[in-house]
Amino acid sequence: MIHIITAANAHQYSDTMEQVWRLRHDVFVVEKGWTDLARADFREIDQFDTQHAIHFLAMEGDRVVGYSRLLPTTRPHLLSDVMPQLCEGDLPRGPDTWEWTRQAVARSHRARGKAVNPVSIALLTGIVEWGLASGVRRLVLQMPTLYLLHVVQLHFRAQPLGLPQPISGEDILAATAEFDGRTLARLRGVRGDTASVLAPSTVRYLAA
Repeated sequence: MIHIITAANAHQYSDTMEQVWRLRHDVFVVEKGWTDLARADFREIDQFDTQHAIHFLAMEGDRVVGYSRLLPTTRPHLLSDVMPQLCEGDLPRGPDTWEWTRQAVARSHRARGKAVNPVSIALLTGIVEWGLASGVRRLVLQMPTLYLLHVVQLHFRAQPLGLPQPISGEDILAATAEFDGRTLARLRGVRGDTASVLAPSTVRYLAA
């Protein structure tokens, strides 16, 4: 199930978020080599992990096996404050536009030989479910250029914001990705399940 963590319920997930910080360190610092994010406590936390961030946790029992974060574009976020060079025009902003960052899946749950990772698809399905219920219709993301086709195949209407640029050894592209009910239907079709992925205990935070 996908658990939504906001400022309203973060106190209930303090121990669980410790798993998140360590998963992010394992993926982004150890695996990807983003050494500028390294911390002595092996917890990857940045300046955007504030009360305004929304965290999506894929959980099996009490274990975090996947993670994504959304940031409001009406406040400082990665594209506005860290990688503005990826956007050649006006920054996309608004209450209906959130930045999708820090997608991570535990190594134990990475599907070999499959076109899509079930944990990744569940996280993205949860984000779209949350968005449709909360008046959000567009994501901003920075991604390797090859991922753009995958986004389109999942029935997002993607629009590049500029030309790719090399960042940490990869060609990275900034784009917007609009979604609607057809996107959710596509994601559920890929998952092979029409049921909600959101944990009942966190559905109340859909519009937080």
